[in-house]
Amino acid sequence: MSRTMKIAVVDDEPDMRESISQWLALSGFDTEMFSSAEEALKVIGADWPGVVISDIRMPGMDGMAFLKRLMGIDSGLPVIMITGHGDVPMAVEAMRIGAMDFMEKPFNPDRLTELAKRASQARRMTLDNRALRRDLSEGQQVMSKLVGSSPEMDRLREDILDLGQADGHVLIDGETGTGKTLVAHALHAVGPRASRKFVPISCAAYNDEVLSAKLFGPVENGLPAVEEARGGTLCLEDIEALSDPLQARLLAFISEQGAPAETRIIAISNARGEGRRAEDSLRPDLFYRLTALKITLPPLRSRGEDILALFTRMTEQFSEEYGCEPPQVTAQEAAQLLQAPWPGNVRQLINVAERAVLQNRRGSGSIASLLMADGEDTQEATTTEGKPLKEYVESFEKMLIDNTMRRHKGSIAAVMDELCLPRRTLNEKMAKYGLSRADYL
Repeated sequence: MSRTMKIAVVDDEPDMRESISQWLALSGFDTEMFSSAEEALKVIGADWPGVVISDIRMPGMDGMAFLKRLMGIDSGLPVIMITGHGDVPMAVEAMRIGAMDFMEKPFNPDRLTELAKRASQARRMTLDNRALRRDLSEGQQVMSKLVGSSPEMDRLREDILDLGQADGHVLIDGETGTGKTLVAHALHAVGPRASRKFVPISCAAYNDEVLSAKLFGPVENGLPAVEEARGGTLCLEDIEALSDPLQARLLAFISEQGAPAETRIIAISNARGEGRRAEDSLRPDLFYRLTALKITLPPLRSRGEDILALFTRMTEQFSEEYGCEPPQVTAQEAAQLLQAPWPGNVRQLINVAERAVLQNRRGSGSIASLLMADGEDTQEATTTEGKPLKEYVESFEKMLIDNTMRRHKGSIAAVMDELCLPRRTLNEKMAKYGLSRADYL
């Protein structure tokens, strides 16, 4: 990450301020001058991209008080103090508080340059490391939203981590409601462009004229999407809705960038499973540019016990939001959840979970009735895999133990009592399902 470092020169004496600033400017630094600490504090905040050089003796807020304020704002900010001959003990105290170094008047200009160079390098490293930690944290937060331990979800997470580091454009497809937009955010958040902008545009939300302006300009305020996303990620949802003229302009934009592309494009297609395909809607040269890399999201019905894990998480979240207890799922209801075809995928499951919480708060209704209200025949519905009863029972058993452990915060005794299980049996089942008490403490 390349950053231009600034040098803030804070001194109430105009001649000293000017001479320091001129010398540093001749040495290639970008300087800003302030006649008081109060004036400088209006500009310098946390993550300020630069170094502060300040006199100790100033009217109003002196250098020591200024240093303490700066350390309170950002303890990693390099501050170099300028001292008179009698101020050396004070300067040593300033270093104890957090100053990087001090210079005694009259000072050697070459030493000033060397100190400014070292301080700038240290500041650049500090800010880059902070940005990297923020990017990693954001990536982890997004990835944590991809709930599930099925082989399909393990594979999806691996694909995201691999493709996130690549330079090529990506096409994401899959049935409606499978989480394609979330995956697009994850691809951006785990990659080298994470600190740059992620700009989403829905190609189906606007007519041709408006969409053309939003993508390529002119716009009344701000920048068109291709400029706003420069160096980052441009996410085009419903890519199959792009008209032929706009496809030609997008292809020209991609060609102008060369390789590797400055701006990465993530295209999302909602055509799969609806009788259409992205390759049928896009011109071949654009389609093959956008599908340098590709991710197809699995439908919810193929993800097995992820369905119960997702349903549990969603009902817990909605219960907290509505201030009530989450519904207790019976074995029959768990089997119905696992057997449902889920044409709306995760989005549909979230809706069912919210309605289940609201039903439970009223003390009426059942999950089966909610599934039937969505047009799903729970008596005859089966997953495409036609799983045997044993797998449904095991999925329900795992969910039940997991929920009970979570509710009792890992208390084995309380779980044994509620589920009427001897300790050895509980231990065996937890080992079988990969559940660890430490995860609930």
